Amino acid sequence: MSNQNDPSADTHATDALEMSTDNAPVSDATIDTDTDTDNAIDAFFAPSGKKALAEDFKAGYVAIVGRPNVGKSTLMNHLLGQKLSITSRKPQTTRHRIHGILSNDEMQAVFVDTPGIHHNEVRAINERMNKAAVSALVDVDLVLFVVDSDQWRDDDLLTLQKLGETNLTVVLVINKADTIKDKGSILPLIETFNDSFDFADIVPVSALKNQNLERLQQVIASHLPLAAPIYDTEQITDRSERFLASEIIREKIMRSAGDEVPYDLTVQIDEFKDEAAHTDPKTGRRRKACTFIDATIYVERSGQKAIVIGEKGQRIKQVGMDARKDMEQLFDKKVMLTLWVKVKRGWSDDERALTSLGY
Repeated sequence: MSNQNDPSADTHATDALEMSTDNAPVSDATIDTDTDTDNAIDAFFAPSGKKALAEDFKAGYVAIVGRPNVGKSTLMNHLLGQKLSITSRKPQTTRHRIHGILSNDEMQAVFVDTPGIHHNEVRAINERMNKAAVSALVDVDLVLFVVDSDQWRDDDLLTLQKLGETNLTVVLVINKADTIKDKGSILPLIETFNDSFDFADIVPVSALKNQNLERLQQVIASHLPLAAPIYDTEQITDRSERFLASEIIREKIMRSAGDEVPYDLTVQIDEFKDEAAHTDPKTGRRRKACTFIDATIYVERSGQKAIVIGEKGQRIKQVGMDARKDMEQLFDKKVMLTLWVKVKRGWSDDERALTSLGY
């Protein structure tokens, strides 16, 4: 495909315009047969750097479901080749539905990463997370049901029951297959899974180690409908930078604080301001473009506030540094991040608070 800066493309387009002027009037038959001229003009006006899509292009929504901490977010991140959904060892790290968009010449899969479906709806936030996961099954074209390679668990069965109430095409993804010492033992496991549900396909993978993910992409493509791309093929998510920034901050705290701060924290972006490159009127120095982000971390108890801040503020300082680094990599721009920690008692079981915080 010709680039708009290609001199030959400019020349061909100019020649075509001159021909139309010198030989007016131009008949329809002349235009139809002048293929080279048409192609030159099409190439001149075509978007630069974009490949043509296949005639049998496929596109659709793919829900990733499973019990908590089974590797759903890790799977989506590695399929995309981009860290989009936050991860940690703690169960139910994902709280919102997040769309990740995988596009190539043959297909576009819009992945819906969901909170883990679980039995214990102890607080309002747990109930909302379950509803978010189940509602993700509405209007999707395919479901990836992710399980561990070791065993069935109660929450696996709960998820399967929810899937049984639909007419959706379901692919079983057996994650962490690399941890199986005896590879032959996976065959009886596959038979057990297959006997419990009419899966369209069963694919063992290791999301963390990128094993068999190409095969999984092929399986996904085989089950998607023929359709035009849903999103621009250069787009990787439908979520805003504000949302992604809040999730990155939450991930860094959860990874740093471990079990010291369980569910009782959330992050709210108070300000997200882009500043273009400019000359500082006071110093006369040239300043690079920068995004200024102010965020508040809400916890439920004073003791948790002390844990998040850390001794002499070291933990919150490290969280800010790590979060800023990830944001700059994801957003591809300089970021100045300011963090505040406040106590908001009972927010995780308060319907109005959950709504105001975006749940």
